[in-house]
Amino acid sequence: MEELVSIVVPIYNVEKFIHRCIDSILQQSYKNTEIILVDDGSPDNCPKICDEYSRKDSRIKVLHKKNGGLSDARNAGIRIAKGKYIAFVDSDDSIEKDYIKQLYNTIRKADADISACGHTVRYENGRTIPHFSNNSFIVQREEALERVLYDDELCAATWAKLYKTKLFKNIKFPKGENFEDSSTTYKLILESNKVACDMKSQYNYLIRSNSIMTTPFSKKDLLLITSWDNMGEEILKIYPHLKNAVIRGKTYARISVLRRLIETKQKEKWLEKELRTEILAEKTNLLNDEKCPRRDKIAVILLLFGILPFKISWKAYCVVTGRVA
Repeated sequence: MEELVSIVVPIYNVEKFIHRCIDSILQQSYKNTEIILVDDGSPDNCPKICDEYSRKDSRIKVLHKKNGGLSDARNAGIRIAKGKYIAFVDSDDSIEKDYIKQLYNTIRKADADISACGHTVRYENGRTIPHFSNNSFIVQREEALERVLYDDELCAATWAKLYKTKLFKNIKFPKGENFEDSSTTYKLILESNKVACDMKSQYNYLIRSNSIMTTPFSKKDLLLITSWDNMGEEILKIYPHLKNAVIRGKTYARISVLRRLIETKQKEKWLEKELRTEILAEKTNLLNDEKCPRRDKIAVILLLFGILPFKISWKAYCVVTGRVA
């Protein structure tokens, strides 16, 4: 018998995408779901659209609330969720018809606390970047954390995963913060015993031209570094031998911020210099670490010659791959 799965969808100012998102959820092959649409004080027609959907399908619950941000909306959805399992879908994304079915079968078969699937990054210009494989595996808590730190098939995103709802009893998304996923997912893994993965792609992650991932640099971007640093410190307290993985995670955050920083018109030369110094301080560990992704090693080598080679190479990479960020 299929158990109830709650699907939480935080919604804010996504009128252009909301129909595709909700329709993809309604078309799921796994039918025993409750769909919680959290209208986070959206200023467009999304509140009306959500109510229209709720009248068409009894599985849909709509929660209208004052704007509090993505984390606050997710937390509100979690509070009213009745499912034994819970999944998250961002309102500008969409899911394949077997998204919940694959995640549910994976978590049940392994008797795991979390299951994960692969995903596809999609840009508005039509380009796609695959983040999936035909691999299936079960990992204990320690290896799951290591894989997240290395971005080795498992990523820090909240979506593309199914969780036992009880994991959220003492864990909440941090209200008002960007990069809330990297502040939360590792905590959920720490509460779990094992994570089961079937990495076929079932989630479509859209990067919009005005998304957090593509907007110009702001000081809030430094929260990405803070979140990965905090993650690393907590993990090292329990698994000190994951030092190299933690170094990679902290360096990834700095490289990501540096990439965005060099795109902004208002140059922060002092911050560019500081980030470069912090990245190169770990160059020996990173370059000698067999598990460190090749792209990170290339970034480190380029930064040995200065910011300009790094910037030129990143722009060329974006042109070749069709990336916009």
